[in-house]
Amino acid sequence: MPRAFLDDNFLLHSGTAERLFHDVAAVQPIIDYHTHLPPCEVAENQRWENITDLWLGEDHYKWRAMRANGIPESHVTGSASPREKFQAWAETVPHTAGNPLFHWTHLELRRCFGIDNLLNPDTAENIWHAVNERLADDDFCAHGLLTRFRVDTVGTTDDPSDSLSHHQACAALDLETRIYPTFRPDKAVMVDRPHILNPFCDQLGQECDLEIQSLPELLEALGKRHDDFHAAGCRLSDHGMRYCPSETCTEKEAASIFQNARSGHAANAAEVDQFTSFFMQQIGRWNSDRDWAMQLHLAPVRNPNSRHFDQLGPDSGFDTIGDWPQGNRLLRFLDLLDRVEALPKTILYNLNPRDNALFAAACGSFQQGPTPGRIQWGSAWWYNDTLRGMTDQIQTLASIGLLSRFIGMLTDSRSFLSYPRHEYFRRLLCNLIATDVENGEIPDDRDFLDSLIRNICYENAKAYLTFPHHV
Repeated sequence: MPRAFLDDNFLLHSGTAERLFHDVAAVQPIIDYHTHLPPCEVAENQRWENITDLWLGEDHYKWRAMRANGIPESHVTGSASPREKFQAWAETVPHTAGNPLFHWTHLELRRCFGIDNLLNPDTAENIWHAVNERLADDDFCAHGLLTRFRVDTVGTTDDPSDSLSHHQACAALDLETRIYPTFRPDKAVMVDRPHILNPFCDQLGQECDLEIQSLPELLEALGKRHDDFHAAGCRLSDHGMRYCPSETCTEKEAASIFQNARSGHAANAAEVDQFTSFFMQQIGRWNSDRDWAMQLHLAPVRNPNSRHFDQLGPDSGFDTIGDWPQGNRLLRFLDLLDRVEALPKTILYNLNPRDNALFAAACGSFQQGPTPGRIQWGSAWWYNDTLRGMTDQIQTLASIGLLSRFIGMLTDSRSFLSYPRHEYFRRLLCNLIATDVENGEIPDDRDFLDSLIRNICYENAKAYLTFPHHV
């Protein structure tokens, strides 16, 4: 007889898996060290008028699925009413079977709203009213959701030109969840796009009370913001790139490239790689000095659909997987920092799954004490945070590196409803470990197994990231 959908032992296929999840994994707090949650929404204890605002407003995963289902753009990001957009999503959900969106959607309905019904066109009306009624409850707010899912720490994603006032407001709250910024200076290397770089430099200069016209002034301002972020509890930087830059670039060459871009003259592709290489080496040194971790998100193709980019702008659900060679560039990049003993703790995320073994092995070439797992192959990212993708990542890491030192899952999300994704990962992890136990490949030793699961779910991230309240 088939099992009930999403029952208590969903994804758990043995008694060992059930015990590991329910007794160990499920009770661990969550360290969500990479998210896109807006800190202003925590500071203001955000509430939502309807489920569309909360669920569909910023979710490009759902937007892609809706477009693939033939939903017109008016009902995805356009002018349709919230109720009409929700109906369009309800029409799409049944077609997402096999996609993690099907599981995530129904996990979120159950865990956040207590709704066991499947979402489809026939149930949409009742679910719309039920969830919106729940949104009016006192505890259904940003703070309430963070508390409900026992979120210990959230790392947001912040431009160095942004004010940290919302983070300061969060720090003053009587909230068990700690909210820390993450330093993401991607705009500083956009020397091929002066229309982005120059407003960034102007805003950064205003934030630092500096006029930024030269490379030394840019580095001075960013160094000051690095100081400010550290004081606010930041312990990670984050960088989105096609591949790791590893070209040789002197400070004089970088200064000339920056000066030209600041004057409105776009750099060519080779100059972008040179400048980014110089810049990232500087960031790596700052991070090393402060014991920050450096996150490298590699291989996305941004905005390949030029017509929709012109209409909707970036981050609208059209980005995809890139196929640039990664290996030699990654190794050279890490080696440039390592040879001057300035390689910081580093977390590598690959978007193209063909590179899984390459990334797992590359980490092992630069490990060193005293930090266990100093170079991490990060959680299966974006197109890979599926059952298959996470399984491949966990099994490849276990076979090539040290799974026991893995710092685990993150949501990479803009939604406060996304925390069941940690449950999804933890169920999958417990089942994979339990399968090895059942097959006699890992000892059936309770203390050993419990420690392994507890560390991957919580303790490793806590020790590795050294957020102020964990020290």
